[in-house]
Amino acid sequence: MAHYCVNKNAQSNGDHEVHVVGCTFYPAEQNRLLLGDHNSCGSAVVKAKKTYKKSNGCFYCCLQCHTT
Repeated sequence: MAHYCVNKNAQSNGDHEVHVVGCTFYPAEQNRLLLGDHNSCGSAVVKAKKTYKKSNGCFYCCLQCHTT
């Protein structure tokens, strides 16, 4: 299991990116909403979408959940 968060600040396209702890682009503490531990980024993105409908996996740490 890995620990995930979602960035409270949207990207320029409106996406809120989901990150795993240790990602180079992991947001600063004040800019992240913790999502907890998940077996995959898929369930983390589902949880993030409950708060931010336009959530997406980070290209660098959650590539399998990243959509363009």
